[in-house]
Amino acid sequence: MITKKKNKSQYSDSCNKVFSYWRFRTLYSMIIGYAAFYLIRQNFSIAIPAICQELSITKADIGIVMSIAAILYGVGKCFFGVIGDRSNARYVMTIGLLMSAVMNIFMGFSSIIPVFATVWALNYCFQSMGWPPCARLLTHWYSPVEIGTKWAIWNTSHQIGSAIIVSVAPYILSCFGWRYVFILPGIFAILMAILVFNRLRDTPESLKLPSVEKMTGLASVAQSKKWENDEVRLTYPETIKMALCNKMVWCVGLANFFVYICRMTFLNWGPTMLLESKGSSLAGAGFQMVAFDVASVFGGLCAGYISDKLFGGRRGPVSGLCMAVFGILVAILWHSTGDDPLLSTICFLCLGFLIAGPQILIGVAAADFASKKAAATASGFTGTLGYAGTALAGVGTGYLADSYGWYAVFVGIIGSACAAAVFLCLTWKNKAKILTDAEKR
Repeated sequence: MITKKKNKSQYSDSCNKVFSYWRFRTLYSMIIGYAAFYLIRQNFSIAIPAICQELSITKADIGIVMSIAAILYGVGKCFFGVIGDRSNARYVMTIGLLMSAVMNIFMGFSSIIPVFATVWALNYCFQSMGWPPCARLLTHWYSPVEIGTKWAIWNTSHQIGSAIIVSVAPYILSCFGWRYVFILPGIFAILMAILVFNRLRDTPESLKLPSVEKMTGLASVAQSKKWENDEVRLTYPETIKMALCNKMVWCVGLANFFVYICRMTFLNWGPTMLLESKGSSLAGAGFQMVAFDVASVFGGLCAGYISDKLFGGRRGPVSGLCMAVFGILVAILWHSTGDDPLLSTICFLCLGFLIAGPQILIGVAAADFASKKAAATASGFTGTLGYAGTALAGVGTGYLADSYGWYAVFVGIIGSACAAAVFLCLTWKNKAKILTDAEKR
C-alpha cells in the first residue's frame, strides 16, 4: 500500500493541491449535475393528478408512458455507457442535462397524448446520459481504495434532487399550474447544465495533471496493463468485451436485478403494503417511507466507507451481508402486527439503511471489475438489469398482491434478497484488477 507520505514525496505540494482541488470540484459538480437530472425526472409524479384531470388522460395511459420511459432509460444506460467510456464526460453529461431540460419545457406546452408520450420518452433517453459520465469521472479521479466512499457521497445527489423537487413542485403546481412544474425546473436545469459544463473536466490528464494511478503509487501496474494504461485507447468492441465478457460483472449485474426488485417494491408499493397488510394509517405509512428514504442516505455512505477501509476495496462482503440481513428483516416485518407501529418503523429504517449499500456498491464493483476504461459500460449494464428488476417489481408485485395476497409479496422479496446475497457473495474475494495485480507484485 502506498502511504500518503510517500505519495507526497513524488510530487510537489502545489501539484497535490491542484489535483485535490480538481477532484473536489469534479465531485461537487457531479452532485449538482445529477441532482438537476432528478429535478426534471421526479417532477412528473407530482403533476400526474392535474394532468389526468385537465387532459382527460387515464391512469392506464400514464402507466404506459412511464413504462416506455423506464424501458428506454434502462437500454439507454447501457448504450450511453459504451459511448461514455470513449467520450468526454463533460460533454456527455452537459448535453444529456441540457436536452432533458428542453424536453421538460416541451412537456409544459404539450396537450396531445402521442406528443406528450413521445416527449417524455425522449426525456428519459437523455436522462440515461447522466449516469455513465459520472461512472467515468469517478473512476478517473479516484483510486479503487477510496472510490466506494466517494461514489456513496455522489449518490446523495439522488436524494438531494428528489427532496428539492418534492418540496418545491407542489407549490409551483398550486400557484402556476402543472405546466410550470415542467417549465420552471427545465429552465433551472438549463442553468445547471451551463454550470456543469463550466465546472467539469474529463480526466486529470486533460488538465496536464498526473493520472490517479500515478498520484496513488499504482502507475507501474497501470502501465503494464492494457486496461489501465492511459496511453492505450480501446476500441468499442474491446470496451464491450472487457465489460460484458467478465463473469464478475454478470454476477453483480444479476444481483442488481434482484436488489432493485427489493428496493422498488418498497419504494413503489410500501405505503399500500402497510395500509392493506398491516392496517397502518396513511400518516404512519408516509412516516415510515420517509424513514426508509432518509436511512438510505446514511446506509450508502457507511457501506462505501466500510468497503474501502475495512475490506480494502472489496464490495462483495458488505453488499452480500446487507442483503442477507435485509431478507431477515423483511421476514420480521412480515410477521409483525399492525398493533406495533414502532417495530414496523424500526424495520423500515433498517431496511432503507441496508438496501442503499448494495445499490451503490454494485455500480462501484462493476467499475472495479471492468477497469476504469470500461467503467461506464459495466455500470450502465448493471443499471439496465436493475431497471429490468424495477419493471418486474411493478407488474409482479401487483399480480402477486391481487392473486395471492401480500404474504406472497413478502415471500417474493425475501427470495429476491437471498438471490442477490448469493450473487454478491460470489464476488466476496474480488476487487479492482489493478489492486489485485499490485498485491501480486
